[in-house]
Amino acid sequence: MIEVKGFSKKYGKLTVLKDVNLRIEEGSITAVVGPNGSGKTTLIKSMLGLALIEEGEIRINNHALNSECSYRRDIGYMPQLSRYPDNLSTRELLDMLKDLRNTREDLDEELIEKLDMVKEMDKPTRNLSGGTRQKVSAIIAFLFSPKLLMLDEPTAALDPVSSSYLKDKIIKENNRGKTIILTSHNMNEIDELSKNIIFLLEGRVFFEGMVDELKKLTGQENLERAVANLMKGSVS
Repeated sequence: MIEVKGFSKKYGKLTVLKDVNLRIEEGSITAVVGPNGSGKTTLIKSMLGLALIEEGEIRINNHALNSECSYRRDIGYMPQLSRYPDNLSTRELLDMLKDLRNTREDLDEELIEKLDMVKEMDKPTRNLSGGTRQKVSAIIAFLFSPKLLMLDEPTAALDPVSSSYLKDKIIKENNRGKTIILTSHNMNEIDELSKNIIFLLEGRVFFEGMVDELKKLTGQENLERAVANLMKGSVS
């Protein structure tokens, strides 16, 4: 589904990613984790074509990025921080996106009700709380039934009920064959959702494999402690 080969990314003199090589299989849930500044968001944005690929290669469904952008139609993206036109309501925002996509068929609007957003649909986005804006981002990510979902800290700022519904939705869509990439600082969440994990440290892939393999490698049953041991170099 996704292949990254020899990919490096710099911003001026700052190297954010260094010779990244990885493969994400179709139909998997893969977590990309690492400390702040490790390159997680840059990697996601590069896969989305929001950052130019100047060294190395990224391919999605055998489509080399940095050419045309039609591949994005099959991707749903949920950013960690979202910005929407302040004067639009959530309903108007969704209608605008449907018009831009030129489609109102096969829409997935399940999260509008599940996340208790029906009563918020006509409020200007500028009046929404941070958690409610996060719900809007979740609705948009799933709206067009994409084959690939990229979710950056998807449950951040969500209340426990909404977080549970969103995690159920992630699992449901994965069971339908969707490929999901997510980032999170919540290792319990990663352990609950993902079988595969990519650990970035200082812009490099420090570990790529199954969550259970990482636990076995570090001698830890708890994922948070396993990642902490990996960061400290304490591998049994």
